[in-house]
Amino acid sequence: MVRVWNGCAALAMYALASGCGEARPLRIHGAVAPGFQEVREEFERNFAERGERGAGFAVYHHGRKVVDLWGGERNDAHDPWQEDTLVPVYSTTKGVAGLTLAIAHSRGWLDYDERVAAYWPEFAQNGKEAITVRQLLSHEAGLVLLDETIDYATVADLDALAKILARQHPRWEPGTRHGYHLSTLGFYMNELLRRVDPAHRSMGKFLEEEVRSPLGAEFYIGVPSSLPTSRVAQVYTTSPLGGLTHLSDPPFGVLTRILSPWSLMTQTFAIPAGYDVNDPRWWKVEVPSGNGIGTARALARIYSAFAVGGKELGISTATFAELTAPAHRPSNGWRDEVLGTESYYGLGMIKPAPSIDWASSQRAFGMPGAGGSFAFADPDRKLGYAYVMNRMGYRLSDDPREKALRDATYRAIARNP
Repeated sequence: MVRVWNGCAALAMYALASGCGEARPLRIHGAVAPGFQEVREEFERNFAERGERGAGFAVYHHGRKVVDLWGGERNDAHDPWQEDTLVPVYSTTKGVAGLTLAIAHSRGWLDYDERVAAYWPEFAQNGKEAITVRQLLSHEAGLVLLDETIDYATVADLDALAKILARQHPRWEPGTRHGYHLSTLGFYMNELLRRVDPAHRSMGKFLEEEVRSPLGAEFYIGVPSSLPTSRVAQVYTTSPLGGLTHLSDPPFGVLTRILSPWSLMTQTFAIPAGYDVNDPRWWKVEVPSGNGIGTARALARIYSAFAVGGKELGISTATFAELTAPAHRPSNGWRDEVLGTESYYGLGMIKPAPSIDWASSQRAFGMPGAGGSFAFADPDRKLGYAYVMNRMGYRLSDDPREKALRDATYRAIARNP
């Protein structure tokens, strides 16, 4: 056990949340394989120097777990982060959703170049007739907003939600450009899976039966009612006041959209209406764009299965080739209509690219989440990787806590290939 003391000067964000009275010991738990000690040291430094509150981190290499760490606090009561503590991971959920559709592709249920309407006839309304599955999953469909307000009741009724999604108008000509479908993509992915799965399972149910149970990886899109709410860590969200001290963190194009109440980015934050990441009611419905809940260990395990080729989950050679292909480029280039910066998408996930390099090559695939979480597969290094936390940061990518762990991981792998 490593004890890391949280002085107020070193942990300003922690002090704001818990007060600067008596220093309390924060315990780091877990283990690393020989050669990965530097990774543990960076995890400890996150608490000592980078304002971490509670977090988990896991790495699988060549299918073997080499890092499994957790520590800090999971809520205002200062309860310790446990080995089985779960935490919401926002858009990191989208990557898992994309992987469920990759399983559907491997089973022959889904063709990425087929029209969505071939599987979902009602989708062929209001200019969406020719949108392909690949365009939808690559954020090229223009379906970033909804013309109708959806709330908890709508999200809980997948049939009613499907009718609203089918009526939606694209915000640009599909296929010509892309823009981050921050809140909506998961809803479309869920309905598409329901249409192609012979058993018509929702994404949460499919994930449970086809991924979580076979791999022993506890990650949920819609938690069961039997899950004790005390196992889920409280998320400490960002604030406008805190944002003022981090204005230099996002790229300029992103910052201008965050500050504008009329931007596509700002408007999509309100979908679905009333969503509260810390409300147990919302944990139970399926929001595949952003309400996945799990452990770093589970995410790393899932991506590890894909990093080594996916045979464990029945992934075909053709599907694996699709996942490892470079990002899909729309005809008008890489500029993101929602984020205002370059972005690189493929099959529900992001891809490395020359200007956004986060893995060993463009064959990698994964998804970050708001506040700093990140999970991905690097097939070149046979690496499944995941970082989760409960204190959100302000960066769009390369959160200092996550980046330090990622860099240390790659250095360790270079020493222990």
